[in-house]
Formats: sequence, C-alpha cells, structure tokens
Amino acid sequence: MNRLPALFIAHGSPMNAILKNSYTESLEELGKYRERPEAIIVISAHWETKGTFITYDDKPKQIYDFYGFPEELYNIKYNPKGGKAYVDMIVEELKDEDIKRTNEWGLDHGAWGVLTHIYPNADIPVFQLSLNLLGDETYHYNLGKKLYKLREKGILIIGSGNIVHNLRMINYDMYSKPFDWAIEFDEYVAKAIKNKDHKELIEYNQMGMAAKLSVPTKEHYLPLLYIAAMQQENDEVKFIHESIQNGSMSMRTIQIG
Repeated sequence: MNRLPALFIAHGSPMNAILKNSYTESLEELGKYRERPEAIIVISAHWETKGTFITYDDKPKQIYDFYGFPEELYNIKYNPKGGKAYVDMIVEELKDEDIKRTNEWGLDHGAWGVLTHIYPNADIPVFQLSLNLLGDETYHYNLGKKLYKLREKGILIIGSGNIVHNLRMINYDMYSKPFDWAIEFDEYVAKAIKNKDHKELIEYNQMGMAAKLSVPTKEHYLPLLYIAAMQQENDEVKFIHESIQNGSMSMRTIQIG
C-alpha cells in the first residue's frame, strides 16, 4: 500500500452530520477518490484525558456528546469495528508514550460526524486517541511525529477539530458573515502549513488578539498539530474545503500528502 495522506478535518456544529452543504459535499468527495485505508485513527477535540488513552473495543459505542439538537441527529447510527489488533500494534510501537487502552470511551461526534460523510458504510475499523491535558503544544506536535509511521501501514490519521472555534461569539445563522479576526487567523494558519512553518503553528499565540479570539481554549486547535507534524518534505498540501460557519468557526479541511 502507498503511504496514505493525513487529514485535518473541521467538524464544527454536530448539525453538519445531517446537513447538505458545500462542506459536507467536500467530505463525500474525499471518500470517493482516495485509497481505502485498513483502519482509521481519529484524534478528536472532544476527548480530553489526563494521560494518553486509545479506545479498545470490538464495537466502540457511538457517543452523542451534545444536547438539544433535532431528533434526526440522534438517529444517525455509525457502528464500525474497533480494530483492536491495530491498537495493540500502536501501543507496542509507542510504548515509551505509555498509551493506555480503554473501553470507557467510544466514537464521539468529532469522529462519526465526519466519517458518516466520508465512509458512510462504516465498514473500516475506527479507534480514537485522546488529547492529553497534561501536554503542551510541543508535546502534541511531537506525538504526532511519532504517529507518522502509521501512514505507511495503511492507517488513515484524522485530526478532528477547528482552526477557529469560539462558541461564545457564534452567530446562530450558520452562513453569517465571518468575523475579521476569524478570517485573519484562519489565513495565518493556512499560510503557515502551506509553507511548512510548523514553529508558527506551535507558537500560534504570537498572533495576539486574533489568536486569543480564535483559540479561546485549545482542544479544537491541537488536532491540527498532530497532522502538521506528519508533513514530510515532499508532501503536497491541499485545502479540501475553506469556509467559516457561524461567524466564528473555521471549516478549513486540510490534506497532507
């Protein structure tokens, strides 16, 4: 198998799982024209832990980690296998990282909300890696570097979050005009990753107020660092989708390789 690309996928509102728009259509196209992976590992903004954990289950449970949405959203079922053999391999290869297996988590909407568009048949094993609350930006970037070798083993690596994610500032009209600071920071990150300037991505706070407003909490930004860390010298960068929803939520989706 050829080396697989790595993906940073914006997930935004859970509603995107049931909507038809240019963003969801870009995910559907992504699934049609790419080499089918052996398994998928997702680093989702919605699973934070003290220490690093990986899901370990024959059939990971689907987690509806949101409230007050239409019933149609809760009726979506996405139930792939859990890929325990792949998990065992990863834990063994990265034993210095002390990654712990757990069946206490499953697939949150950062995983199934995007995969339901890319691989709707749920016929590829999926497991999640948690975000270690005890690690800083450099820790997450360096762990991403260690995960790079999975690209050569047929495992698709997805970081699921948002470059800009400010819930306090959202406009409930999904297609409202973006804030200027949201555009500024989104474009700053796009330029940095296009130029392979990873130091800029790790030290994003140097962008000042635009960074503070775009990344008020870092859990939705950190998955990007995992994917950036896998970028090799000859890897092409593609922006699969570019938009900002709700004024303060970047939906920029990035393919590395």
